[in-house]
Amino acid sequence: MNVFVTGGAGYIGSICVEELLNAGHTVTVYDNLTEGHRAAVDPRAAFVQGCLSDPAALTAVLRGSGAEAVVHFAASALVGESMAHPGKYFGNNVGNGVKLLDAAVEAGVRKVVFSSTCATYGPPDRVPITEDLPQRPINPYGESKLMFERILGWYRQLHGLEFVAFRYFNAAGATARFGEHHRCETHLIPRLFGVVLGQHDHAEIYGTDYPTPDGTCIRDYIHTVDLAQAHILALAPGRQGFYNLGNGDGYSVREVLHMCEQVAGRRIPAVAKPRRPGDPPKLVAAADKARRELGWNPQHRSLEAIVASAWRWHQQHPNGYPD
Repeated sequence: MNVFVTGGAGYIGSICVEELLNAGHTVTVYDNLTEGHRAAVDPRAAFVQGCLSDPAALTAVLRGSGAEAVVHFAASALVGESMAHPGKYFGNNVGNGVKLLDAAVEAGVRKVVFSSTCATYGPPDRVPITEDLPQRPINPYGESKLMFERILGWYRQLHGLEFVAFRYFNAAGATARFGEHHRCETHLIPRLFGVVLGQHDHAEIYGTDYPTPDGTCIRDYIHTVDLAQAHILALAPGRQGFYNLGNGDGYSVREVLHMCEQVAGRRIPAVAKPRRPGDPPKLVAAADKARRELGWNPQHRSLEAIVASAWRWHQQHPNGYPD
């Protein structure tokens, strides 16, 4: 299948592109490189540098690629930034997302696989979180993703555009070739390994007074390769709907810190900081629906395996990608 991947030079996108190619698909990556890296694009994929905000160019590239499906990763994705600059998040994640859907319809694309987030739920009524729980986001990032989920429903109804929306929990881990390098790094595991590699004096723990056993946030970590495999399964004709992607196990910030220390063989000093606005105390997935309906079976279940894969990549790429 010809697959058009927006944001394919980013962290999760680059690994999904690698897995799509390994599975025999033809891939075109479309990325403006404001967050992604050219060196993170698998050389087997075609690459076009462009913005979703340019509908004419976008439609032309979609048509020229012969795309049969779009896998949409491109987004602004920092919770804290969304609280400070909501307009950026609604403009990029919603406004530019609509431009992509219009271009896809015009180019004759029949399938969209969308990278959504568990942030659409907000603080859940119960844990683990199932797809039928109320969605009450508490930050503009989650709200923008929820708005786009609803828009997808209208495009299916009005244009027959098939879609699958995946609500990610915490993506982590790496392959031998591709890993996590954000220009503004806020994710826990790479920040911890940055201390080990001498790039920071200490790690920061945001919030130590949450209603959890050790007072720190609990999150569900899922390997990026397992995320990618779900996207490949979603490309099959007739598959539609909303799915959580997580392991169903929750680990606190302190537990992740201790695992990173164990894997790296180094103590990681940490300093407690106030809570970040918009962070729920506990987010853990129930992903039974994806297993049942898509046949998804994550292979990297243990936190140790996920963290170890990330550490191997960071050791080989201590400064991230060369660009």
